[in-house]
Amino acid sequence: MTSQSYDKADAAAGVLFILIGLGFGVQSWWLDIGTALRMGPGYFPLVLSVILVLLGAAVVVNATKQPGEPIGSLAARGMIYILPAPIFFGLTVRGLGFVPSIFLTTFIACFASLKMKPLPALLLSVVVAVFSTLVFSYALGLPFRRFGPWLSF
Repeated sequence: MTSQSYDKADAAAGVLFILIGLGFGVQSWWLDIGTALRMGPGYFPLVLSVILVLLGAAVVVNATKQPGEPIGSLAARGMIYILPAPIFFGLTVRGLGFVPSIFLTTFIACFASLKMKPLPALLLSVVVAVFSTLVFSYALGLPFRRFGPWLSF
C-alpha cells in the first residue's frame, strides 16, 4: 500500500473513535452493567462505547477504500483561541454573569480566523450575547444571573 492509497485523516479519526470507545467501554465495566431488562449504570455507556468502536471501525475500513489528501499543517491559531473560549466562559459565568461571559467568550473565539477584524468581532459578540440572552433567559426562562457579583452595577 503506497502512502497515498488511503485517507490518512479519516483513518486517524476512525482510530481515535475506536480508542475513545474502548476507553469508555473499559470504564463501564467497573460499574454494574446489569441486563437488557434490568439495566445498571454501566449498561448505557457500554452500549454507546460499542457503537463508537463499530463506527470507528467503519470509518477506518472506508478510509482504506479511497485515496486521501495529505494531512495539512496544524491549525494552531484556531486551537489558541477556540479551546480556551469555553473554559473562560465556565470560569467567569458565575462571577461576571451570563451576558458579559458570553460576550467575551464570543469575542475571544472570533480571533481564531485571520480574516476577523476587531469591529466585526465586537458586532458579532454583541449579536451573540443579545440572541443568547433572549433565547436562554427570556424564551426558555433558565434561572441564571445576567450580570454577576463581580460587576458593581
